[in-house]
Amino acid sequence: MNTAVIGLDIGGSKTQAVRAENGVVVAEALAGSANIASVGQAEAGRQLDIALARLGVEDVGAVCAGAAGVETPAGAATLTRLLADRIPGARVRVVHDSQLILAAAGVRDGIAVISGTGAVAWGRADDRHARAGGWGYLLGDEGSGYWVAKEAVRRTLIRIDREEPADHLGQQLAADCGLQDTDELLDHFYAQPERRYWAGRARVVFELAQSGDPVSTDIVDQAAIALTDIALSVADRIGSAGPVVLAGGLAVHQPALQRRVRHHLGMRGVSDLRVLTVDPVRGAIQIALRELERRNSAKA
Repeated sequence: MNTAVIGLDIGGSKTQAVRAENGVVVAEALAGSANIASVGQAEAGRQLDIALARLGVEDVGAVCAGAAGVETPAGAATLTRLLADRIPGARVRVVHDSQLILAAAGVRDGIAVISGTGAVAWGRADDRHARAGGWGYLLGDEGSGYWVAKEAVRRTLIRIDREEPADHLGQQLAADCGLQDTDELLDHFYAQPERRYWAGRARVVFELAQSGDPVSTDIVDQAAIALTDIALSVADRIGSAGPVVLAGGLAVHQPALQRRVRHHLGMRGVSDLRVLTVDPVRGAIQIALRELERRNSAKA
């Protein structure tokens, strides 16, 4: 009987994969992004091959992959097929990556809010579920690392248009980008389209906010309000009061953002906020284990 399971967390920049046997993690692997919407089907398949080769696919009874870009049936079907072709005989489950958060936190019903390079919320209460945000950097992702850095650039450019002297935020941001002057930020922003690059610059905003810089502090607060809004949009539609589980690189590593989200949620009646302390891929393992149980029950 196949007792091994594989869980994958497919992000915009990397794929984290874990193999568990009898519920115990025995192997882990990292590869580039296998997000079909971002890198295309061929590259996604190549990155899956890299990750799975390091884990091994023998004796695997179930696999769960959490990924952005699987909101549509077509996107989910494509990723399901890629995995089924590579792990023949395994039961395959593909979910939006936000669904991994609740499973990893050991929560069945609640609201997951991810703030990393992008931002999205997903929640479940009984048989109801809903999602908000996750529109991508061109249309939204307010409260994400990319958005924080973009907002810092935007506010710096507004000062330039008004012929106002560069403030501390603009100066520090330009220096962090290796630029001599804030006037160079506009060209640099369009010359550097990589989202991870700009999400990494969000660190400058949080460092300045910690020292009391008013513009940076306001950007952090606006990010927290945006994350609160998508969390409550989900909560209203599924009739849930939480818990809200924060995840994603920005949310997990920036206590100031956590505090402001906690404040704004509390002002609007939600008091149970938790921060994910394990990798989301652990949630994929939990879902895969449930799929394995269903598979074995069906065969019994």
